Amino acid sequence: MARARSAQLFSDAKNLIPGGVNSPARAWGSVGGDPIFIKKAAGSRIWDVDGNELIDYVCSWGPMVLGHAHPAVIDAAIDATRSGTSFGAPTELEVEMARRVVDAVPSIEVVRFVSSGTEATMSALRLARAKTGRYKILKFNGGYHGHEDALLVEAGSGLANQGIASSAGVHPEYAASTLVAEFNDVGSVRLLLEANTGEVAAVIVEPIAGNMGVVTPEPGFLEGLRELTTEHGALLIFDEVISGFRVALGGAQSIYGITPDITCLGKIIGGGFPVGAYGASEEIMSEVAPLGPMYQAGTLSGNPVAMAAGIATIDELSKPGVYEGLEASTDKLADELLGVFDAAGIRAVVNRACGLLTVFFTENPVIDMGSASATDRESFG
Repeated sequence: MARARSAQLFSDAKNLIPGGVNSPARAWGSVGGDPIFIKKAAGSRIWDVDGNELIDYVCSWGPMVLGHAHPAVIDAAIDATRSGTSFGAPTELEVEMARRVVDAVPSIEVVRFVSSGTEATMSALRLARAKTGRYKILKFNGGYHGHEDALLVEAGSGLANQGIASSAGVHPEYAASTLVAEFNDVGSVRLLLEANTGEVAAVIVEPIAGNMGVVTPEPGFLEGLRELTTEHGALLIFDEVISGFRVALGGAQSIYGITPDITCLGKIIGGGFPVGAYGASEEIMSEVAPLGPMYQAGTLSGNPVAMAAGIATIDELSKPGVYEGLEASTDKLADELLGVFDAAGIRAVVNRACGLLTVFFTENPVIDMGSASATDRESFG
């Protein structure tokens, strides 16, 4: 497969952009080789600058749930662009988009739009701290919630230890306010909350983990988080940047029947444009400026083009049979992969949720970061 043009562009980019990319995962450091540069995409396929046609299973890391360049989304974005790309003032599109989110997501009565998933989680943490008057945060090993300082933390030497920054430039005292538990282990959460009584503002979790690969919650895990956070006066934050509008119109919370205090969204709700959102009950969101003392703002928040694309995307997802078809496609792919591996004598499991799947080369169930890390990475080739 010819990749000369991609190789030249990557060489040029490394002289102009850190590592040649504007987001580290695009450098292909964990899989080897040089990244391909994309020229265009349509439906399930992408074409690189060398003219190679490829099937896209990444889908821009989530936003392109309808496929690339979906006509309804493209038409909506073009129509919005003709009226102007940014105003720094409210638009009707923001109201219409907010109405769709509130109608779809069980926990959200009021929503604030931002420009990325990182902004959404960062704002949600600030909101939790403002609401509770506490400052510690509990997250999970392997959980990624954007590059906000408090969330770039990995586990210390024991569950009761304070967080240790996993990125340079994070103030150690700031990182120390983040506690790290194990996904699917309610006991680890209980120990940390009891050891930090009255200090934890929020527990933030992907209800379906995505960063460590797809890992679904074990029965009782999300229920346990809801009970423990209520008992200890901490807020429960669901980071549904990946699972929101992907596994169901109402997100993972609508599937598992667990209502968090704050929900974070992103990716799909922008139809491929930069967007994020966080929402909660009217009472909690009354803390957000201009109503309350928790300040958060953004020049491009609620951008009209992103709102138009998001409205078109949600309207398409709201049509009958969309999620049933997506789940059927996911199951078919997962089952076919397992059949191929079995015929070849390769040990593998495929974790799946509607529209999401990950292959792990292991014979053991993958339920947390430890078991995900035990997969045979060499088998990926």
